[in-house]
Amino acid sequence: MSAATATSVEASSGTATRRQARDEDLIETEGRNGTTVEKTKTSPQKKYRHVAAVHSQSRPSCLSHDSPAAPSFIGFRNLMVIVLVVGNLRLMIENIQKYGVLICIRCHAYSRQDVLIGGLLYFLIPCHLLAAYLIELAAARQALGSRKRIKDGATGPSEEDRKKFHSTWILIAWIHGINITLALVATTVVVYFHIHHPLIGTLTEMHAIVVWLKTASYAFTNRDLRHAYLHPVKGELVPELYSKCPYPQNITIGNLIYFWWAPTLVYQPVYPRTEKIRWLFVAKRLGEVFCLSAFIWFASFQYAAPVLRNSLDKIASLDFPSILERLLKLSTISLVIWLAGFFALFQSFLNALAEVLKFGDRAFYDDWWNSESLGAYWRTWNRPVYTYFKRHVYMPMIGRGWSPSAASFVVFFVSAVLHEILVGVPTHNIIGVAFFGMFLQLPLIAITAPLEKMKLGDGGKLVGNIIFWVSFTIFGQPFAALMYFYAWQAKYGSVSRQMVQTASVK
Repeated sequence: MSAATATSVEASSGTATRRQARDEDLIETEGRNGTTVEKTKTSPQKKYRHVAAVHSQSRPSCLSHDSPAAPSFIGFRNLMVIVLVVGNLRLMIENIQKYGVLICIRCHAYSRQDVLIGGLLYFLIPCHLLAAYLIELAAARQALGSRKRIKDGATGPSEEDRKKFHSTWILIAWIHGINITLALVATTVVVYFHIHHPLIGTLTEMHAIVVWLKTASYAFTNRDLRHAYLHPVKGELVPELYSKCPYPQNITIGNLIYFWWAPTLVYQPVYPRTEKIRWLFVAKRLGEVFCLSAFIWFASFQYAAPVLRNSLDKIASLDFPSILERLLKLSTISLVIWLAGFFALFQSFLNALAEVLKFGDRAFYDDWWNSESLGAYWRTWNRPVYTYFKRHVYMPMIGRGWSPSAASFVVFFVSAVLHEILVGVPTHNIIGVAFFGMFLQLPLIAITAPLEKMKLGDGGKLVGNIIFWVSFTIFGQPFAALMYFYAWQAKYGSVSRQMVQTASVK
């Protein structure tokens, strides 16, 4: 065979091969005008080729860490919700069959006095914010007079002005300290001695703590704004956002009322704002709050309450295996109730409130469910509280030369005290479980912190996340719920009656 003939054969063969591949994807059809139109072959007449390359490239599994794109877990999320709903619904039906309908509004031991005192305190507690406004108003008027003595071109305060400002701030700080202390102490005393119902007491105490924190933030922030107004220092600039309402123009009753209702604990003269209110968005969020609140109420009395009551004799007899079994059974419903409460408060209620107030910054939480350590959880799950303590406690202490560990110790100590006040006072049992449950987070954070930096790919983070969930869902909330419920029953309920009967028999 000559070279020319071989070349011709190869060319015709190549042409035939290309035509065959082309014919597998395209089909020729004759148009109305006689022209040939090529279209993608979608008809069932397409000939299937068993030589198609199915495995044509290297690809990782979908759930592997080296997968180029993260898969969506919406299906698993839906499955988890279905499993939780079905599992807890079955247990609720079981409780109904055993004990009958447990929800009884008239059975709750709340009195008219509880409602009246709780309502009165709700309107009296914000008066401490008003007192803080009057204090800052007097300080602002004094600052306006002092500003006239500042020389043009001054880059910083004189030593005399610095001492005078410091002495004035000490006086104002004492007045603010007395004011915020009364806001918390007076409410705590009234709740502990005069409000019997735990829910009413908890709502009242929570309002007092929020106002206490906001009043302190109002005082600290205006102190620094007043210092910058009277003694401008080069390099210490007030944020540009505040130029829309500079000091002392921010000391108004309207500005204070907005801060009182704003979904934040940190005071700023100006916040990022949205342009309009989406009332449909507000209605959806409030609907979620209502539905989730009803679910929490139903689940608490139809599922959690029987489990807690059935645990009383086990705790009294120190039957540790049975106590552990009760903890494991309680962990599921406590987690469900807590997740529902988290969504109702941080996603639904705070977003609805922010929408009504046109409050723009709505980062109320981060993806805390992916926390690789307990420290990451406390930084992400409750952003308003975290930013408050970072701004007003942690960073000022670091700036004054405190070590990070000492500053963290103070932050968790204050937070532990507030947790005990919020739980122990309304239940009339200050037993320290909430305090130590919060305060002992420090060593747990130190233990799990290295997992964030482990050089095991994502293995360390995975182990840290598992430790977080186990400690949080099994040994955290269920144990605290058991202890406070038992303490309540020992003081007011069935356990106390059993103690009285035992004593009378002896």
